[in-house]
Amino acid sequence: MLVLALDTATPASTAALVEVTVDGLTGVAERRTVDPRAHGERLAPEIAAVLADAGLRPRDVTAIVAGVGPGPFTGLRVGLATAASMGQALGIPTYAVCSLDALGRSAGPGRVLIATDARRREVYFATYADGERVTGPEVAKPADVAALVHGATGGSLPAGVLVGAEEAGGGTSMAGLVDRAAGEGALKYGDVFGVPVEEHLLYPPGAALVALAAERIRAGAPGEALTPLYLRRPDAVEPSARKAVLT
Repeated sequence: MLVLALDTATPASTAALVEVTVDGLTGVAERRTVDPRAHGERLAPEIAAVLADAGLRPRDVTAIVAGVGPGPFTGLRVGLATAASMGQALGIPTYAVCSLDALGRSAGPGRVLIATDARRREVYFATYADGERVTGPEVAKPADVAALVHGATGGSLPAGVLVGAEEAGGGTSMAGLVDRAAGEGALKYGDVFGVPVEEHLLYPPGAALVALAAERIRAGAPGEALTPLYLRRPDAVEPSARKAVLT
C-alpha cells in the first residue's frame, strides 16, 4: 500500500511516499522545504515532486497520513486542508498523527524531550521514553520547560504544563524524565533546556508519521477527521466593536 505523508506543523513542509507492507515500511521518496511563511506555496509542488521521483500518479496512493500538530495556526491548516481535500478527491482514507510523536519515535531509545517552535517565544513540547509519549503535548515558555526538566517547582509554571508528569513518576516536575532533546525548538532553545540536542532530528520524518498509523492502514480502518491540535488560540483576533465618533 502506497501512503502519502504530509506535515506542516513546523517551519518545514514535508511530503513523503512510504510503502506499507504486511511486515514493514519502505521509504519511497521525500521532499522537505524549510520556510515558515511558504507552506501554501511549497507543499503542492513537493507532493508533485515525490510522485514524479517515484514515477507514480496521485491515483496510485491508497491512504494519506497527516501530522495534526501541535503547530501554528496558518501553517498547520495548509497541510490538513491539503490532506483532507486529496483524500476526498481520490476517495481514500486519511489518518491523523501527532507531529511531536513522529519526532519522538524517530529519536529512538532513551528519554527524550521533543520541542518545536510555537512562536511568541514559546515551544510545543512532549517527553518520550523509547519512542512512547510520557507527557504532553503542551505549550510553554522554554524557561518553564527547563524548570520542569531540572526539577524546579516554582510558582511560575503555567497550569496544564504538568499533564502526565505525575503518572510518569515525575510528581510535580519532569525531573529525570529526559536526558536529551530533539526538534527545531530544542535546537533554538538548547541553551535554556540544558540537555544535549539531537541536531540531526529537527522536523517530523514522513516515514515516522506513517509508522504511527501503520496498524490502522493495514487493518483498513475507516478514515479519520484531521482535527488540528492547536493548544492555544490563533494570533488573529476578531476586531472589537467600532467606537462611536462624535461630530
